[in-house]
Amino acid sequence: MTEIRAVILCDGRKPPKKQITASVAQAVYFIAADGGANSARELNLEPDFIIGDLDSYKPVQDETSTVIRDSDQETNDLEKALSLALRKGVTHTRIFGAFGRRPDHTLKNISVLKQYNHHFTELKFIDNFGELFLLPKSYTALLPVGTMVSLIPLTGCVDGITTYGLKYPLHGESLEMGVRDGTSNETVDEKIVITYEKGDLLLFIASKTENR
Repeated sequence: MTEIRAVILCDGRKPPKKQITASVAQAVYFIAADGGANSARELNLEPDFIIGDLDSYKPVQDETSTVIRDSDQETNDLEKALSLALRKGVTHTRIFGAFGRRPDHTLKNISVLKQYNHHFTELKFIDNFGELFLLPKSYTALLPVGTMVSLIPLTGCVDGITTYGLKYPLHGESLEMGVRDGTSNETVDEKIVITYEKGDLLLFIASKTENR
């Protein structure tokens, strides 16, 4: 399967230019979700597409991006951008600007992450603090020792979680929203392994600047 990468910029907290520019350089498509186009302009970046209901987008006379108005009120701007990415055959997507403004918008975007995750080989939220994504049932990664990570149950109870390489390990245990979560753990080995049996489990990996 051919790997096709995309970057989506939403209208939340604006990422550092160096951070998003590096991802855009590796992507085939750069998509701005509505007001994300305003942030792109401030970063001197030019999206291939601007899509949304366009209630936040501020048009300019010399716009060179393809602008797509989608007034469907049953989907938010991120959903519209991800649907466009799927139509373009995208397999790997990094999403910036999904957090940082209204909390209901942030929670909606996390819901969209679950909704679209199975369509992509990789689907990640990235911001100044780190990256967030839904884990497959078995996950292995190489990370610097001392990296801060959090395991967050997204829907109900996540059962049968076992971890290797973390300071506070789990051995076939459960995490449940409002009952027990796994925030602010830490890697003690360069290789981490996380497996679980049932549910939807988010992993947050803090950026180097956020590691304590």
